[in-house]
Order: sequence, then C-alpha cells, then structure tokens
Amino acid sequence: MWADRLIMLPVTIVAVWAILLTLVDLYIPDDRKGITASLSALGLIIALLANWFGGSQPQTAFFGMVVADGFASFLNTIFLLSGLFGILLAYNYLHRQNIARSEYYTFMLFSISGMMLMGMAADLIMVFIALELLSIPLYVMAGFHRDRLDSEEAALKYFLLGAFAGGFVVYGIALVYGASGSTRIATILSAVESGSASPILLTLGAALILVGLGFKVAAVPFHMWTPDVYQGAPSSVTAFMAVGAKAAGFAALLRVFLVAFPTLSAQLIPLLWSLAALTMTVGNVIAIAQSNIKRLLAYSSIAHAGYILMATVTLGQSRVMVDATGAALFYLFAYLLTNFGAWAIVVLLEQQEGKGLNLQDYAGLGKKQPALAAAMTVFMLSLTGVPPTLGFLGKFYLFRAVLEGGFVGLAVIGVLTSLISAYYYLRVVIIMYMQEGEPLVNRDALVRWTAGLTAIAVIALSLVATPLFQWATQATLFAAK
Repeated sequence: MWADRLIMLPVTIVAVWAILLTLVDLYIPDDRKGITASLSALGLIIALLANWFGGSQPQTAFFGMVVADGFASFLNTIFLLSGLFGILLAYNYLHRQNIARSEYYTFMLFSISGMMLMGMAADLIMVFIALELLSIPLYVMAGFHRDRLDSEEAALKYFLLGAFAGGFVVYGIALVYGASGSTRIATILSAVESGSASPILLTLGAALILVGLGFKVAAVPFHMWTPDVYQGAPSSVTAFMAVGAKAAGFAALLRVFLVAFPTLSAQLIPLLWSLAALTMTVGNVIAIAQSNIKRLLAYSSIAHAGYILMATVTLGQSRVMVDATGAALFYLFAYLLTNFGAWAIVVLLEQQEGKGLNLQDYAGLGKKQPALAAAMTVFMLSLTGVPPTLGFLGKFYLFRAVLEGGFVGLAVIGVLTSLISAYYYLRVVIIMYMQEGEPLVNRDALVRWTAGLTAIAVIALSLVATPLFQWATQATLFAAK
C-alpha cells in the first residue's frame, strides 16, 4: 500500500495540500490573503518536482486503477504548469474585479488533482471519478463573479451541460462493462482481442464515452457551452479552464481510445474523422464573426480541439499511433504556453464590468504598449501556425502523423482551416498596429512577466524543439503498450 501511495505522490501532494490550505487559510488575516496564493504555488512546485523526479518505469497502483508512466508524467507537467500560470494571472486580477477570495486557490488545486488523476486513470471508473473531481470546482469557479449575471449564467450552463455529459460517460462505461466484463482498460483490450467482448455493445459504449469526453474538450457538436462559459467566467478562470480541462479531456480520450479500442478502428475512425473535421471547420468559421476577444478565443479553443482530435484517427495503426499521440502531447504543451500568454494580455486589458474585451479596445496597443503588442502578435501567429513558433511545429507534427496514417483529406481540411484562422488572428494584429486608439492597460507586473516569458518561450522552444518532441514521443511509448 505504501508503494501505491508513492506512485500517486504528485496527485497526493496536490490534494492534501488543498485540504491543508483550506484549514491554514482560516488563520491568515484578511489583509494578507496573498499568502494563500503563494502557498498554493509552493504546493504545485513541490508536486511538479515530485513528478519530474519520480520513477521512469511504468507502474500501476491500487489494483490497476491508476498507472504512473511517461504519458501521465508529461500531462502532469502540463496540469501543474497550468496551475502556476493560473495563479499568476489570477492574483491581482481577482483584486481588481473585487472577487478576491482565498477559496479560489483551493478550488484550483482540487481541480488540478482531478486532472492529474484523469491522466493516470487506467480504469473507466477512475476516469469518471477524475472527471467529476476536476469539473465540480470549475463549475464554482466559473460563477466566482457572483455579482454579475453572465458569470452566474456561465456557471449554471457549465454545470447542467457537464452533468448531462457525465451521464453519457457513465452509460458508456456501463455498456463497455457489459460487453467486456471489466472496466479496466487493459482487461477490456484483452477481452476485445480474444473475441469474448460483444462488438455492438462495445462500440455503443465507446461512442457514448466519446460524447462525454467530447463535451470536456469542446468538440463540435458538443461545444455549445464554450463561448458563453468562456465569456461569462472570470478571465483567469477561463484561461485555466481552456488549457487544463481540455488537456485532461484529451488525456482520458487518448488513453482510453488508443489503448482499449484499437480493434474497433473500422467503426470508430469514420466517427473520429468526422468529429475532427467538423470541429476544425465550425470553430474557425464562426470565430470570424466574433467581436469579443473572449468569444474569439473560445471558438479558437474549439478549433484547436479539432486539430488535436486528428491524432485519434490513427487508431489501430500502432507505429503511426505512437507518433500521432506524441504530436498531440507536443501540441498540448505548445497550446499551454500560447494560450496562457494570450489570456495574460486579455487580463491586462480587461477593466471593471467586462469593459476592455472588445477587439476595438486593442486599437493603438502597438504604439502605447509595443512590448505587449509584440507578445500578442507572437501568440496570434503561434495559434495560426506560422513559423518560428511552437504552434507551427505542433501542427506540422500532427499533419505529418495524419499523412503517415493515410488520411490525406483530413490533413487538407486542417491546412485549409488554418488558413481561415489566419483571418481572425491577424485581424487582432492589424487592429493593434494599424488602428488609432487609447487602450487602457492595467499595471500588473505578474501578468506582464507571464506574457513576456511565454512569448519568449513560444519562439525559443520552437528553435530547439527536438528534445521536447522526443520527450512527448517517448512518453507515449509507455501509454501505447
């Protein structure tokens, strides 16, 4: 049992730290609640170190319910970094918006522990538990600005649709259990390979699980909640949700589908192909019409879910599947840096009562704040997929894997939708540099440093990306076994 706890050490640190922080916060004076934020960041750093210095060999714990492998370790890095960036964006922002309450950080830690469990889940029951653990704190955080109607609306929509999607996951798990006699991913694979599992029930169960996880990653047609929730929730929450929740959804989706259901490729690949193509197209096309930066980034997030979904169409092709999963992990890391950087600029320009969120509020930023405008340009180019940025390399690796799998049509759709995305991403750049205006920019050193460092990282890591991509590919070798 102690060996199991050591395997689960990074998750345990985050969860226990959140519980202790709830108690310690009672003794922190109201005028020194910044200590709570600092302690939260300290806990995440300790968990990150425990994750990096953990064993390199795959290990299972708690009767095979969870697995600690390279795949989980890579994703844990993304989740923990998301938490650290989220704290940097939130600290002064919450004070400016008059919603500074210390429970914000404990909710975030609990959600991160659920995300980490999602990446380590080797059993469908654990997938559901992790899904609820990461989601319930996010429902509360989405409505954290309780004095604003749009924030309350965001929380209610997210909760109702999240509960609805959770029902699909449970029903899908029940069908898979009925088909294979187990909820363990490895046992499901063995049952499928031996021919003892019912293919009809298994396919129906996999499809229902895909619906539930499709909601979490904001894939079309399960995306309708995304623009309203992203717009209504506090921007620091939206930034954290856009990266962490999406990466957690893909953590479960990749492990469950690429490990448990490779023999269902004939039935699932057309569905996954259509889902990826539809998500890329709808997200990018509707983003063109947006005038609010938060809604624009929401539809951008939907489109990027479509790009990552392309990795799943290699289901059943073992060699290509490893490269595709590595490309998906690399893309998630690139999206982490790019997305948090872009949301940092949004946080800097957002004023009270939701002002400063219109695209026209960015007019003149190139003259008034050239460094911030340059950083935003880097993020927009990376989201478009223009070199030399991590976003370009992420798309390159994904398209290459899809082409190796023989899905030329899907790769063509990916390229064409990337060209469409250039219109609305570059529109932000044009407004910043080519239109006159007096943008109001908050003085927030933490967020400015976050924007600057992520912009530098997006460029610098693209020039030396080979070690990062090798790490991602080696991580997926363990997950694919």
